[in-house]
Amino acid sequence: MGLQRDLICGADILAAMDVLWTPWRYNYVTTADKAVRPGVPAILEGWPGDLGCVFCNLIAAVDHGIANGVPMEQAEEAAGLVFRGTSCYICLNAFPYTSGHVMMIPYQHEASLAELPAATAHELIDLAQETERVLRGLYSPHGINFGMNLGQAAGAGVAGHLHLHGLPRWVGDTNFMTTVGETRVLPESLEITWRRMRTAFEELSQRTRVRD
Repeated sequence: MGLQRDLICGADILAAMDVLWTPWRYNYVTTADKAVRPGVPAILEGWPGDLGCVFCNLIAAVDHGIANGVPMEQAEEAAGLVFRGTSCYICLNAFPYTSGHVMMIPYQHEASLAELPAATAHELIDLAQETERVLRGLYSPHGINFGMNLGQAAGAGVAGHLHLHGLPRWVGDTNFMTTVGETRVLPESLEITWRRMRTAFEELSQRTRVRD
C-alpha cells in the first residue's frame, strides 16, 4: 500500500508539472558528440580542422571562412551565429524547443562553470540579460527559460563545453502536437529567426554604445 500510495502521489505531481517533451531532439542529444566534424556548416567545410567539439568547430570554421573570402554575414548566418562578445558568443539552437531558442557559449572549451574565468562567467550573464531583452521585444513571451546542464547525466547534449540555453515560453506551448504527435510546430524558420535576432542584437548594441 505504501508503494502504491507513493506512485499515486508521484503521478499527481507529474500531472501538475509543466513537462516539455522533446522527442525530436533525441537524435541530436545522442549523436552531437559523435558526428564527423560536428558544428561545421556545409558552406564552411573548407576549414580543414576538427577540434572535436561542436561549439569550438563552429567558431573556428566561421573565422576560417571569413579569413578566406566568405562574406562575414553569410558565414555567421550559416552557423546561426547571432552575436559575438569578448569572451562569449550567442548562436541559435539548431534543434529549438521554440522559435527564439538561443545558446550563450564561452569561446573557451570548458565543462565546468566553476572553472570559467570570472570575466567570462560575468559576460555569460550579461549576455543572458541582453537575450531576455531581445526575446521580450521580439516575441512578447509569457515567460523565458534560462538553463544550463553540466554533464551528460544532467542532460547536456554537449557535455564538454558548457552553454546556457535561453528560450521564450508561452502558456500552452506544450500541446498535443508535441506530446502525442512527437512533432514541434515552429511559427518561423531558423533563417527568419536568425535575421530577426541578429538585427535586434545589433540595435541593442548600438543603443548601449550611445548610452556609454
